[in-house]
Amino acid sequence: MATTKKAAAPAKKEGFGGIKNAFWILVICCAAAYSFYFFILGNPENFVGGDRAGHPANLMGTVYKGGVVVGIILTLLLSVICLGVERFFALRSAFGTMSLSKFTTEIKALIKAGRFDEAKALCNKMRGSVANVVMASITTYQEVENNNTMKKAQKISKIQQAHEEATQLEMPTLQMNLPIVATIVTLGTLTALFGTVLGMINSFQALSSGGGADSMALSAGISEALVNTASGILTSWFAVVIYNFFTNKIDKLTYALDEVGYTIATTYDVNHTEEV
Repeated sequence: MATTKKAAAPAKKEGFGGIKNAFWILVICCAAAYSFYFFILGNPENFVGGDRAGHPANLMGTVYKGGVVVGIILTLLLSVICLGVERFFALRSAFGTMSLSKFTTEIKALIKAGRFDEAKALCNKMRGSVANVVMASITTYQEVENNNTMKKAQKISKIQQAHEEATQLEMPTLQMNLPIVATIVTLGTLTALFGTVLGMINSFQALSSGGGADSMALSAGISEALVNTASGILTSWFAVVIYNFFTNKIDKLTYALDEVGYTIATTYDVNHTEEV
């Protein structure tokens, strides 16, 4: 009875694959942010006369006067930093133990030379997402090479399909949590604007209840409200830099995968003639 072989799956993932449930990161960052807001920024020593309701005595007191929205912005800022650290270690594991450019050059040379056992050994040494995808492609290459029931075009298509499927299995791990960082880019600015508007409303309400125009009270209210703007812009700045940095690294990895996948398919095409 004829037997059929299943397409090879990528190798089992090793190392740090990232935090799948980022909700707990947000919860922990929220707790840390509001603890910092109430106990550090809200320390009575940061206010004239030790009264939180009074005028701030330093910058931390001024930041505290920005209101509870400051806690939200601090939550977003801490979340971005934590997710950036998480992505750093996850992608470092995904990239493997060797330089990506060095691995790509060596694996292409081995594949063109038909030294697939050495190529597999190099993948085992490299590890990570790139090595997993290349290993799956090489395994499929060897399987279809021994298959006499398929035509050459079908075999090449099979190799390309295995490469694409293995790549798609790795992509969720690479892109995990980056959509959250991208969302915080916008949320940071919008939350800052919301806090600024609330601060300005409270400032003008205080002026109206005083029965006259008080320039000092107005300037103090504006400075407190703008704390939200400054902290929100800082949060968005961090989020943009972190998101673009890791997106660029993922793009480099996918380009390398495409390059190796093309080499594997081309090598089969060059080294084999059409079966009749």
